Amino acid sequence: MKILYICTHNRCRSILSEAITNAKGGGQLQAFSAGSQPSGEVHPLSLRYLQEMGYNTAGLKSQSWDDFETIAPDIVITVCDSAASEACPVWFGDTLKMHWGLADPSKLQGSESDIRDAFVDAINTIERRVDQLLAVNWKNLNKEQRQAALAQLAET
Repeated sequence: MKILYICTHNRCRSILSEAITNAKGGGQLQAFSAGSQPSGEVHPLSLRYLQEMGYNTAGLKSQSWDDFETIAPDIVITVCDSAASEACPVWFGDTLKMHWGLADPSKLQGSESDIRDAFVDAINTIERRVDQLLAVNWKNLNKEQRQAALAQLAET
């Protein structure tokens, strides 16, 4: 199953989600990330904390959702509130959509420890949600059941 994570600037939360999903997906999930207004660079702390927690960061980059028209994602997940309120491209069509609403750890002001804790919390939340995605038997569900399963996951 292909998942496209969307965050307006595609530099932190969507990047974290892409890396974690690809690592945990075990071939069942293939993740990509993009933004409606990509910054063109991945936030350095996103890379740092992913690496510290054992995730591969090779190939991660900030890019536009227009670059993914041909991948035909099965699910599009917005991870920031501003992206959730944006009009999605027409090519998303009937793709299942959901919103995860993650706090942005890259915007936190505070001590290094506070910032690290915010990144670790975001990573832990994404890990838990990806584990829940993997626990659903998607092949045996019709579109309405898939959307209901996604809505249930968004509440956790």
